[in-house]
Amino acid sequence: MNDISPLPAGNDAGPVLNVSRRGFLGTSLSALVLAVAVPLAPRRAMAAAAASPAAVTPGTRVQAFLEIRPDSTVLFHSAFVEGGQGIFTAMAQIVGEELDIDPARFTVEVAPPGADYLLIGGMRFTGGSMSVRMSYQAMRTLGASARQMLLQVAAERLQVPVADLKTEPGQVIHPASGRVIPYGELATAAAALPLPEKVALRSREDFRWIGKPVARLDVLDKSTGKVRYAIDQVVEDMLYAAVQHSPRLGGEPGALANEAEVKAMPGVHSVHRLPGAVAVVADSWWRARRAVETLQVSWNEPAAGTPQAMPATFSSEAHRTRLKQAPGPDLAFEEQGNVTKGLKQAKKIVEAVYDAPHLAHGQMEPPSSLARWNADGTVELWLPNQAPEMFQGAAAKVAGVPPEKVIIHSPMLGGFFGRHFLYASASPFPQAILLAKAVGRPVKVLWSREEEFLRDAVRPMGVARFRAGLDAHGRPVALHGVAVGEGPAGRWFGRKPDKVDSTAVEGIAGKVYDIPHRRVGHIHVDDPAVIGFWRSVGHSMNDFFYECFFDEMADAGKHDPYELRRELLKNSPRHRTLLEAVAELAGGWRRGPYTADDGSQRARGVAMASPFGSEVATMAEVSLKDGVVVVHTVWVAIDPGSIVNPAVIEAQVRSAVALGLSATLLEQVVYVDGMPQARNYDLYPILPPDRMPEVKVRIVESGAPMGGIGEPGLPGVPPAVVNALAALTGHRVRSLPLSKAVLGKA
Repeated sequence: MNDISPLPAGNDAGPVLNVSRRGFLGTSLSALVLAVAVPLAPRRAMAAAAASPAAVTPGTRVQAFLEIRPDSTVLFHSAFVEGGQGIFTAMAQIVGEELDIDPARFTVEVAPPGADYLLIGGMRFTGGSMSVRMSYQAMRTLGASARQMLLQVAAERLQVPVADLKTEPGQVIHPASGRVIPYGELATAAAALPLPEKVALRSREDFRWIGKPVARLDVLDKSTGKVRYAIDQVVEDMLYAAVQHSPRLGGEPGALANEAEVKAMPGVHSVHRLPGAVAVVADSWWRARRAVETLQVSWNEPAAGTPQAMPATFSSEAHRTRLKQAPGPDLAFEEQGNVTKGLKQAKKIVEAVYDAPHLAHGQMEPPSSLARWNADGTVELWLPNQAPEMFQGAAAKVAGVPPEKVIIHSPMLGGFFGRHFLYASASPFPQAILLAKAVGRPVKVLWSREEEFLRDAVRPMGVARFRAGLDAHGRPVALHGVAVGEGPAGRWFGRKPDKVDSTAVEGIAGKVYDIPHRRVGHIHVDDPAVIGFWRSVGHSMNDFFYECFFDEMADAGKHDPYELRRELLKNSPRHRTLLEAVAELAGGWRRGPYTADDGSQRARGVAMASPFGSEVATMAEVSLKDGVVVVHTVWVAIDPGSIVNPAVIEAQVRSAVALGLSATLLEQVVYVDGMPQARNYDLYPILPPDRMPEVKVRIVESGAPMGGIGEPGLPGVPPAVVNALAALTGHRVRSLPLSKAVLGKA
């Protein structure tokens, strides 16, 4: 059951008839779906097409993505999942731009599993700030291809050359005669045409919607309660299940002391043992939860060799010490010059060790999964996920059926942050499959908040060691940075002993400061916890480590940290421009301490980050009130190269600032005796509204290759805040969160 590793792309299965959405599939999964009237393709043919993904070039088949309806509105099947990041709107803008239909006329839904949607290097997942930048060209070409097909049909109908026609939003126009044909009247015939071999894309200066703050497509339905998340799904004859997990991962249920008593509780249908858990199935989730929490379970310790079993002796404090004391040498990831020689020749040596804790995802939507076994042998699942094909393959293994027998529904996510990736033991879908089979009815499993905190895949704990050499003028000439710990990519995609997992060092590696001798290395130490991807992944802590140490180098060399950054970016004009842009946005650089208009003593900090193909400069202004850090303003200048929707970018930066600040000030998962101490928000505080600062954003569109948006706004926040705090107090904090530091009055 725990063997739920992602399947290779070649094993991805395609769409299967969804009983509950038959009417939708009758039009949108047909062989040609530009028109609503095309009949349903045989399921056998669909399965055959899905079984041979080599015959499909992902992102090219108009029929797999677009349905133009008779009223000239569009149903678009997105390869990516909407979870608040605005991807549905971005897809409508990109495709609508080339198709020449207003994005407001789009309805967007997540596409079912299938080879057409493997747009991320032969895989499909929504994450890593890759959705738009990895599909931008393909989706533009897709829209342009569909427009060309419509023009061809119109030309045949009007008996004129295609060159004599043009389009306006949603219609083809013949300017010479004034004749107009709506797209909806052309779609059926256009669907029968082969894809054009080559299409022209719009010039940037002709864009109607790309680059504009188009209104979000999902806001109205969210605001009016029409969106149905996984937690809201209901099917006929459904039962509910609640679970109680082993307190430590790897434990198995033993004796149930009061099973008969629990079975007799109101609404209880049955009691079940599951791998690592017990479950109660009932006619309502509240009754199931009350019953499972009443159940008295004796938990057996893991058998020897149990994969990912949590040791009873594991603690956060001991693991942090282990990371700090882990012996070298480090495995090099990035080298320039000769760092050993540079350090020997330096006039002054600066050293520091930083650390950051495990972090929970803390999403508002609790994990849930609904499973139904259908009479035709298919298994139907409604579950929050970032990778439909991966979950389809994993569910097939649990169910013991071929992947094409698993129907995956991917509802809108109630939060993202890397929580809905495919982690062993961190999702309830295997439990839902097993319970639905056991009771012979659909079952929805919903984890309580306490079970979610117990089984979340946390951000790994990390440590970084730095040693730098300064020349006679106090400028850094050599820097050796070593990350210690484990990266999530290596955990879930495989790690080679002679290769460094980039997610363990990103944010320490990849810096563009002009330091002649530098080396970034890694010492791998297994993290006993189930670790996962967290918003901005390794950058979330590594930029904190590096950018704070940069300020330490500046202080040791008696340089202003902002000016030293400007100097060391003289050969990187894109980054220097961005640094100057954030200073201008903030009304100029002021390190402090200085007295604000309200009489408080304040200071500012600055940081740079280069996450996910984008460049970011961040400034923060802080003060202290009764020993508690107050963040007044955060300024962010972001250069994603080129943009699709500036309003979405600004919203994403603001949300990233909030999450980054929450992690800086408050968040940490603390393990004692192999168990997380926080099982709800009472012991895992997140940033409250009254501590959210003003956030000001400037978008600098340099024209560089398109970068990501969802995650880049976060990494600069922790170092900017901590650097400001150091300037304010004269005390350098090297361990997060700040809530555990003893801070005096400024």
